[in-house]
Amino acid sequence: MTGPVIGVLGASGAVGRAAVRELRALGHTGLRLGGRTASALAAVAEEDAAGHDETVPADATAADGLRAFTDGCDIVLNCVGPTYRLRATVASAALAAGAHCVDVAGDDPAAEDLVEGGDPARDGRTVVLSAGALPGLSSLLPRWLAAQGLDSAATLTAHCGGLETCSPTVAHDLMLSLGSGGADGAAYGEALAAVRGGRRVPRVLRTDEDTRHEAFPGRVAVQPYLSAESERLAAALGLDRLDWYNVHPGPAVRALLTLLPGRLAAGDDPDRLAERLILAAGLDLAGRKPYYVMDFALSGTASGTPATAGLTLRAASSYRLTAAVGALAVDAVLRGEVPAGVHFACDVLEPDRVLRHLLEHAVADLRFTGAAAGAGQTEEGVL
Repeated sequence: MTGPVIGVLGASGAVGRAAVRELRALGHTGLRLGGRTASALAAVAEEDAAGHDETVPADATAADGLRAFTDGCDIVLNCVGPTYRLRATVASAALAAGAHCVDVAGDDPAAEDLVEGGDPARDGRTVVLSAGALPGLSSLLPRWLAAQGLDSAATLTAHCGGLETCSPTVAHDLMLSLGSGGADGAAYGEALAAVRGGRRVPRVLRTDEDTRHEAFPGRVAVQPYLSAESERLAAALGLDRLDWYNVHPGPAVRALLTLLPGRLAAGDDPDRLAERLILAAGLDLAGRKPYYVMDFALSGTASGTPATAGLTLRAASSYRLTAAVGALAVDAVLRGEVPAGVHFACDVLEPDRVLRHLLEHAVADLRFTGAAAGAGQTEEGVL
């Protein structure tokens, strides 16, 4: 096997399979494909006509199997979950094997575990967390937008969501995020909160169960939600205000999401609730075309006068978006473009390169407005 050994854990899942294709599109061959089901891994390997990929049975919850998978890898791309149950399990196994690691999820809890376990930078190793759509692109895209002709940024309004299948990993992570996922054991975020005056303020926004937004087809429900990632974004851009809305086009999913906090507090089985969420997503999607949208509206100043910049991303699948960001993070680490240590993807990936990849590989359509409107006319190396 020539070149670096890239291990893709969860290679037969919704994100993992797409990530394998993205890595191949970036020119990486001889991948090590890991997962629980041998037949599913074999099907992914068969997509490589050259037959250079290898398959290795691996279970992230089984230490011996995880050790056997990571041994000999130069870098591991983790596409399995639930994120808030595994935390830094896969990254720690990769580091123990002398490998770098990219996690398409992995948030504050994983970062805390890794720092407590000893800084990987001491051994020249790199871990990139939150290398997906949300978290990941959800912070990287607004950072790119703020650099498009604005002198300063003051206010950001974001609407993100779509209509697609719900994977078991996403369903279980959503259950866990209601009580964990943030820094120091806090919840992943806070509903109805927003940034005002540069800081988190509870209950300043309201849910709207039946509204319209120009970036989304038909009527939708919007729920304000401020995550730890969004707070870091507000601090990085120096924002005075940030309003973040999760958008739910499907009534079955939205109805269940409304009930979840109360059902979990009443002691309902999270696994059963996750199954209900998967079924609800399938019900909402029946007879409709899946899609995922990220819409960002930024206001600030340009040449001393008020100005705006907007970006709307439309994709057929958030899973492929996540796969693309994860693959690009792997590529960046292998190119030596990311320093040793623990990082969030939005802090270390080159935004122009990410956007260019999304466009050139038909991962997503992008529309730019305001100060960013000229970004569609590109020259070599510049969006």
